[in-house]
Amino acid sequence: MPDYHDDLRLAHVLADAADAATMDRFKALDLKVETKPDMTPVSEADKAAEELIRGHLHRARPRDAILGEEYGIEGTGPRRWVVDPIDGTKNYVRGVPVWATLISLMEAGENGFQPVVGVVSAPALGRRWWAAKGAGAYSGRSLTSATRLQVSKVERIADASFAYASMTGWEEQGRLDGFMDLTRACWRTRGYGDFWPYMMVAEGSVDICAEPELSLWDMAANAIIVQEAGGRFTSLDGVSGPGGGNAAASNGLLHHELLGYLNQRY
Repeated sequence: MPDYHDDLRLAHVLADAADAATMDRFKALDLKVETKPDMTPVSEADKAAEELIRGHLHRARPRDAILGEEYGIEGTGPRRWVVDPIDGTKNYVRGVPVWATLISLMEAGENGFQPVVGVVSAPALGRRWWAAKGAGAYSGRSLTSATRLQVSKVERIADASFAYASMTGWEEQGRLDGFMDLTRACWRTRGYGDFWPYMMVAEGSVDICAEPELSLWDMAANAIIVQEAGGRFTSLDGVSGPGGGNAAASNGLLHHELLGYLNQRY
């Protein structure tokens, strides 16, 4: 199996640079915020962080392609860095500390591009999570000061903690009834939103989470971290990986039942 240690170290360097840039503008009274064509906000910090990451990658990995939320795809080849400079921009612009920079390296394989390295860095929370294919998932302040992550062993939906972002998308897709039945069947539900539920699944503090509509940059880093922690990350159709336009993540033991609830309309 390939060794991704150097790529993981680089991802941490990229996250360090992004953290410094985003924290410098967090809660700034003169922060500039625009509305994109899809009606979602983008701040000057989103753009600056992605530009910073792209600049580092151009120097360190000039042959690799880059896909970012703000500036699209650049380059071709079997290796592709996928970047969400600020996942949780709405939180960021309102001063809520639940946001993160998501950085992943994906490699082409038999089943298309799949993540092999992922870093999720949430500097306002003082947290960082990461993983590399075959090397496990970790959380801590640095590569040398880390705790290995492991998903929970909860086996029953009735005992499960379920995290989600909002109910809006489920209703738009006609999946709201199944979503609501799932919330009633679970022991606990919370709308933490964005990257955080997936990190909680990897840590074992949440057992299942799902979102009805996502982009690749929302999922790539989360997927490898959940998988390396022993969990499952699929589309709502059950296809493994972050390429399905939506996501379901679990400790693995609850995955079939999770998908069953969310696909009740079928």
